[in-house]
Amino acid sequence: MQRSVRLKSFELVARDIAEVDVDRLQALVVSVGWPHRRKDLDFLRRAGHGIAAVDGIGRVFGSAMWFQYGDDWATIGLVITTPRTQSLGGGRWLMNQVLERCGHRNLTLNSTHAAFNLYVSLGFTKEAVVYQRQGEASLRLPTLPALEGELSELPSDRLEEITRLDSRAFGANRERLLRLLSEDASVWVLKRGSEIVGYSMKREFGNGHVIGPIVAKSDGDALHLAAVHLKDLAGQFVRVDTREETGAFAEFLRESGLGVYETVTTMSKGRHFLNRTNNEPWIYGLASHALG
Repeated sequence: MQRSVRLKSFELVARDIAEVDVDRLQALVVSVGWPHRRKDLDFLRRAGHGIAAVDGIGRVFGSAMWFQYGDDWATIGLVITTPRTQSLGGGRWLMNQVLERCGHRNLTLNSTHAAFNLYVSLGFTKEAVVYQRQGEASLRLPTLPALEGELSELPSDRLEEITRLDSRAFGANRERLLRLLSEDASVWVLKRGSEIVGYSMKREFGNGHVIGPIVAKSDGDALHLAAVHLKDLAGQFVRVDTREETGAFAEFLRESGLGVYETVTTMSKGRHFLNRTNNEPWIYGLASHALG
């Protein structure tokens, strides 16, 4: 695979994203209007692997990352190119680099509208729409249905208690990612009897806070797992990325001040990614677009 590409008058080289100056990487992110802080980018670099398209004087013109879950699965994210390099084929070159490095793995990603046709041409197929809901959390939350079970905060040294549940919902073991997320997150679980039937995380991200992952077996459970964080964030900027377009969970978020800001499209290459089953856990809130 070609490790460099000449785009008209300048040459770009693929460098390990971990070696790139984070300030220059953030300048790229800001240029396309994404909210990631330096801290958010450093977290992604700890969680996964990536490349950056860099010119001869170290300027960053593009990026792409992948996050491995076991030997056969990975998510792709933080795929960014400047408008100039995108028009000259920089996005395709970056994605070809990623596909080579991911090898035989099944892949999934969340595509922006601008990148959708590129991913289709690379063999990805559409599975679902993700609704980016965000805004200032309401000072008073909507009335909640009766809680079936007990909510409690989970200490970070007991994360193994949610790993199996998360694996059933996500389709792969992401224990390492959950541990990284929990370093700066509040984690709550919902128990019925001795069984954990759902969990949620809240952490700082971008301009405020993100609530996700949210894993639950029903809309009612998901409502409570979101509300336990929202009640402490009244008046603050909050984001939840969800595939729920309608229903009680989506309506609860809307009434809590989180309107739909934009959408992206979940796509996969290889094995189908999403598999919703009655009475099985489901990801109501994504960890992030990049992480799934």
